[in-house]
Amino acid sequence: MAVLLKQYCKEQSMFISLGVCALVAVGFFTMITPVISKITDIFESAGLSENYPELIFKSAAICFITEIACGICRDCGESAIASAAELWGRGAIIVISLPVLEALLEIVTSFL
Repeated sequence: MAVLLKQYCKEQSMFISLGVCALVAVGFFTMITPVISKITDIFESAGLSENYPELIFKSAAICFITEIACGICRDCGESAIASAAELWGRGAIIVISLPVLEALLEIVTSFL
C-alpha cells in the first residue's frame, strides 16, 4: 500500500511505513519479552552484574531503531540522512559499550 501511495504522495506513504514499523515493533517486543526475562535470569544465576543485560538490550534497540530509520530515509530518497543515521547508531553503540569494555579490561589485567 505504501509503494502504491508513494507514486501520488510521498509524505503519506512515509507515514504508512512508519505505522507498519511501529506495529511490527510492538509485535516483536511482545514476542521477545519471555526471552528478555530468561536472559536476565541467566545473568543473575551466573552472578554477573544486572547492568550487562540492560546494556545488551539497549544496544539491540539502538540497532533496530537505526536500521528502521535508515530504511525509511532511503525509501524517501534521503540517502545522506540515512548515512548520518547509521553513523549516529554506530557512535551510540560505542558509547553504550564503554562500561563493558572497562569491565573486560579489568578482568584481563587481573589475570596478568
